Amino acid sequence: MYHNAGAAMLGLVKSSIGTKFTGQFGDLIADLAIDATTTAGVDLGQGMREVDIKKYIKVEKVPGGQLEDSRVLKGVMFNKDVVAPGKMRRKIVNPRIILLDCPVEYKKGENQTNAELMKEEDWQVLLEMEEEYIKNLCAQILKFKPDLVVTEKGLSDLAIHYLSKAGVSAIRRLRKTDNNRIAKACGAVIVNRPEELQESDVGTRAGLFEVKKIGDEFFTFIVDCKDPKACTVLLRGASKDVLNEVERNLQDAMSVARNILKNPKLLPGGGATELTVSAALKQKSSSVEGVEKWPYEAAALAFEAIPRTLAQNCGLNVIRIMTQLQGKHANGENAWVGIDGRSGDIVDMKERKIWDSYSVKAQTFKTAIEAACMLLRIDDIVSGIKKKQAPGASAPKQPQIEQEGDADNEQMIPE
Repeated sequence: MYHNAGAAMLGLVKSSIGTKFTGQFGDLIADLAIDATTTAGVDLGQGMREVDIKKYIKVEKVPGGQLEDSRVLKGVMFNKDVVAPGKMRRKIVNPRIILLDCPVEYKKGENQTNAELMKEEDWQVLLEMEEEYIKNLCAQILKFKPDLVVTEKGLSDLAIHYLSKAGVSAIRRLRKTDNNRIAKACGAVIVNRPEELQESDVGTRAGLFEVKKIGDEFFTFIVDCKDPKACTVLLRGASKDVLNEVERNLQDAMSVARNILKNPKLLPGGGATELTVSAALKQKSSSVEGVEKWPYEAAALAFEAIPRTLAQNCGLNVIRIMTQLQGKHANGENAWVGIDGRSGDIVDMKERKIWDSYSVKAQTFKTAIEAACMLLRIDDIVSGIKKKQAPGASAPKQPQIEQEGDADNEQMIPE
């Protein structure tokens, strides 16, 4: 890795998605992806980071506006408005946020509940009990002086009244996944029962709560968080199709960025890595005696497939280019030399910033070798025989490996 990690990452993400639709917008998507993944990353120590793209990075597509208006929010946004728009604040600076996943309303009986009322006043008592219950719930919540209460379930009218009277904004029926993201972003803990609220459960790391109208829908923003562990990428674009395409490209870019964060090692692209490996294998094969040198030779030859294919796709003279490249790599002097797909020249990959991520490369090599082993072992695994089974009989417990000797000849005849 070289000194400027940011530039290196940008180079890698760009070389992975530069040819897609969003490539025409320059660094835009790559920047968004890097920004989002670095925000949502959790350090595991030893230079490793875990990034959960699915859970903690939400992509919100909002039609209208320019693609250039897309940005990564230092926090989260979701498509909701406060419960009582006229009475509740829609903008709060440094809000104290309480997240609940319980309903703030009177519990109905589990199944058909019958109450027998003798006197007319009893009805009043019943209602008062309900109201008392809700009042207590709200009091427990208001004890912590929140500015914003978010629940995944319902909020009754009475609860809304108590909350708005105390100057608290409330949002109800939020998706669980969104709630998790808010918790990560503002440092709150989602509470199941209002009785159990503690000061430590209140989220205080958000800088701004705001409800904005974008197009004809209201969106709630909880942004400017200190060190958020979740974020939302807000994508703007002219039409749905553009947005969907941009979202797909962004997903790819974020996967690339995540791979680097997980294992921050880069390799040169353009076939340079494969050629270096191939050259190393060839050198090794000359030092091995006897039959065992041939697998080295064969593997070395196989690794050349990638640069060769690249050269073919660029429409170059494959044989000439491959000979040149092998010559450069053979004495191990310049491991960075590969093919630039645009111009078809043999160039130093470091200068052209054509990168591959180590984790992907390593996985590709492993998979290729495993697949080859699998194909070579195929005679042991799959014998071309189906055992005739009585209908309803259970499947054989262990795959029986049949040697050629075991197979009865009659069954080999195709039906």
